[in-house]
Amino acid sequence: MSFLSLVAVMLLEHFRPLDQRIQLYVYFARYGNFLERHFNAGRYRYGLLAWSLGILPPVLGLAIIYYLLYRASPLLALLFNVGVLYLSLSCSQVTHSAGKVAKALRENDLDTARSVIGDWEGHALTALKADALARIAIEKLLLCAHRQYFGVFFWFALLGPAGALLYRLAQILSQKWGALDHQEYGRFGMFPDAAFHFLDWLPLRLTAVSFAVVGDFEDAIRCWQEQARHWTNKAHGIILASGAGALGVLLGEPLEFDGQLKYRPQLGLGDEADADYLDSAVSLIWRAIALWLGLLLLLTIAKWAGG
Repeated sequence: MSFLSLVAVMLLEHFRPLDQRIQLYVYFARYGNFLERHFNAGRYRYGLLAWSLGILPPVLGLAIIYYLLYRASPLLALLFNVGVLYLSLSCSQVTHSAGKVAKALRENDLDTARSVIGDWEGHALTALKADALARIAIEKLLLCAHRQYFGVFFWFALLGPAGALLYRLAQILSQKWGALDHQEYGRFGMFPDAAFHFLDWLPLRLTAVSFAVVGDFEDAIRCWQEQARHWTNKAHGIILASGAGALGVLLGEPLEFDGQLKYRPQLGLGDEADADYLDSAVSLIWRAIALWLGLLLLLTIAKWAGG
């Protein structure tokens, strides 16, 4: 059922992609703000309690609904899976934005490229040149592909729709609370951050391995081993180093934001980033998706044969 659900969602996303932020996750983010205001006393246990109140009720509720639907009719459960995944995955939206950036870079329309990437990043980009814009777009594409597809894919395959929701909600709370300044907010954000890193540890590495398998394997593994640890966010460093090595492109490197130079270590080997490499990154992601679907199909067939 997992394989059929994912294939159905990929087709649905292709023909009817979600172009805007999903309102359910906006409401959950507001709920997260409510929990933080009422539970953030700077203690680790309050962070654990707030995380549990934010995550467990919707995840357990979804698991119960799926169980009841499956008992009633496997077809209803399949449709429910498709609906949950449709609201959880957003790979087509990511690759569509990358395509618009690549088109703008080829036409030397840097203002459009800056606007699209600025909306993606959440802040304005005014002075960056074409190669820097291409680097940022590839980096954002690789990270979004992992967070918005491969991580969700893994936990859905493992725990069904409840697993997909667990990953997405844990990711939101990690971004909101894990980034809080410990000196100002104490240890409140430590558990939400640690919980998401636990959930993401294996999917993160499977994504990196997938990039290596469908790209330049030797360079991807080499960059992962030698360069990933130098990136500020080690988890992001694994994805970006592996992806850069698989593509044979240079990522990272210092960039100027708002008149200030931001140091970023070099990732990858090969040539400077451009529109062609951005298209190659989209292709890399789709090949990795095909790899995951193929493996899931083999596991499904083996399960049916064994049954």
